[in-house]
Amino acid sequence: MPVKILSVDDEVDLELLLTQYFRRKIRKGEYEFVFAHNGVEALQKMLEHPDIEIVLSDINMPEMDGLSLLARINEMRNPALKVIMVSAYGDMGNIRQAMNCGAFDFATKPIDLEDLDRTIEKAVKQLEFVHEAQQNSRELTDLHSDLSVAREIQHAILPQRFSFEGTRLRPELVQRVELFASMVAAKDVGGDFYDFFVIDDHRIGFTMADVSGKGVPAALFMAVSRTLIKAIGTRGITSDECLSTANDLLCQESVGSMFVTVFYGVMDLQSGVIDYTNAGHNPPYILHQDGRVELIPTVGNLVLGAFEGMPYRAGRISLAQGDVLYTFTDGVTEAENADKELYGESRLVDCLSKSVGATVKDVVEAVSRDVHVFVSDAQQSDDITQMAIGFA
Repeated sequence: MPVKILSVDDEVDLELLLTQYFRRKIRKGEYEFVFAHNGVEALQKMLEHPDIEIVLSDINMPEMDGLSLLARINEMRNPALKVIMVSAYGDMGNIRQAMNCGAFDFATKPIDLEDLDRTIEKAVKQLEFVHEAQQNSRELTDLHSDLSVAREIQHAILPQRFSFEGTRLRPELVQRVELFASMVAAKDVGGDFYDFFVIDDHRIGFTMADVSGKGVPAALFMAVSRTLIKAIGTRGITSDECLSTANDLLCQESVGSMFVTVFYGVMDLQSGVIDYTNAGHNPPYILHQDGRVELIPTVGNLVLGAFEGMPYRAGRISLAQGDVLYTFTDGVTEAENADKELYGESRLVDCLSKSVGATVKDVVEAVSRDVHVFVSDAQQSDDITQMAIGFA
C-alpha cells in the first residue's frame, strides 16, 4: 500500500514539481499524491481519502490558512496523520506556532526537494512505528476478548450447586455425602475444571482436571474433556475404562498437542469405597477423622489426549465416616510468592492437618486463605482449583 500524501498549496505549479520529482516513488507504488489548493478543499479531500497519512500544507492560503487546517486536523486525534508545514523562510513566527500546535516538521520556500524528501521519509518511519503500535494494541484487545470468552466458557461448565437433593440417589444416601468446590481463575485463563454427577441410585462420579495451555483453546479443550468424561462416566463403567475411552476420543480431538491431567473417581455411597484412576494429575489427600492426612498413591498412568490406545490402571480407597477426600490442581502447590517460592506440598499438608474435622467448605476455604496469605501481593499465575468430598 502506497503512503498517501495530501499537498495543500494555492500555487498550482507545485503539483507538477512534486509529481516530477517523486515520479519514481509514485511509479513504484511507494507514494501517492492528492492535491488541494486551500484548507477547505483539503478537508474535503481528507473525507474522500480517509487513508491520507501525510499532509504537506502551506501556511498562507485563501479561504482557510494552514494554521487553521492544522487545528482542524488536530481535532481528529489521529496519531497516524503527520502534518508538514511549508512557509517562506522569513515567516519563522508562523512556523514556530505551527510546531507548537503539533506539526510534525516544516519546510521553507523555495522548497528544497531533497530536504523535503528526507522529511517525508522521516514521517514515513514515524508512521510505521505508529502502525506497529496500533497493531499491537489491536492484538492486545483481541487477547483480552479471548480471555473474556475463555473465562465465560470455564465458569459456564463448572457446577455451582453442591447438593444431590432431587437426584437419582436414594434419599438416605444423599445425607451421606458432602461436597464443595472452588475455582479461582488466573489472569491468563488456564484449563482447570472440576465436575461431579450422579451415576445411579448409590454412586457418584467426580473429576478434578487441568488442561495444558491457556486462553480459548484450553477452555474449549476443557469443555470437550469435561463433556466426554461425564458422558462416558454416567454409563456406570469403571474409572479406568472411562478414562481409557475418553483418552482415545480426546486424541482424535486434540489440537496443538494439548492434553489434560485428570483424577476421576467413582464413589459408592453405600460403603465409602472409591474406584479411582489418576491420569497424570496431582494425587489427592484423605483427611482421616483420627487426624491423619494420607496421600493417595499414584498408579503411573499417562495424561489424557497424548497417545491413543494407552491402558489405564485403577486404584481403590475407602473412606470411613467423617473422612474427607481433598482434590486440587497444581495451581495450589505451585502458587508463588514475590520471592518465587512455591507454596508446596508441605504447607498444604500442614493446612489440611489443621482442618481435620471441619466441613468440606471450611477445608477448601482454609486452603484458599493459606495460599492467599503465602502469595500476598504476587500475581496469580495459574488457576487455583479445589474440591473436597466428605463421607458421613
